[in-house]
Amino acid sequence: MARMRRLWANLCGSWFQLSRRFPPALLDEMAAAIAAGERTHLGEIRFAVESRLAPLAVLEGLDAATRARQVFAQLRVWDTELNSGVLFYVLMAEHRIEIVADRGIAAKASTHEWANLCARMRESYAAGQWRSGSLDGIAAANALLERHFPGDGKANPDELPDRPVLL
Repeated sequence: MARMRRLWANLCGSWFQLSRRFPPALLDEMAAAIAAGERTHLGEIRFAVESRLAPLAVLEGLDAATRARQVFAQLRVWDTELNSGVLFYVLMAEHRIEIVADRGIAAKASTHEWANLCARMRESYAAGQWRSGSLDGIAAANALLERHFPGDGKANPDELPDRPVLL
């Protein structure tokens, strides 16, 4: 039954509003927020938004958490010197937000902290506040990374692109 609900959401949900909810101006703001935060810590943030999953993938059991790990690998978020990559993955059709942290970050920041951040973003998105939900989520991640993975006073090389990707 749950699989059929997920299939319906991916077929008929509001996934088609991807470019309306994440217009170029918002993507620019998000990229700037990611870049600004990365100057204060040693983490690398990627933000990916996917409108929906393919129906066959849903029927085969692909879920948001698994897809987030696939996107983590696809975008090479793991490919940082300090294993300090963090991926925000938003699956619009299913109203899911997943955060995948590389092992360097996961060793210091708890899954509970990331889950709370996801819950706050989900509340904002549910209220139609896509801009503030995204920017507040990025700000919270930057604060979390600054606390657990602070900069060392040297320039942190920008190892991953800051601009969010729409899949």
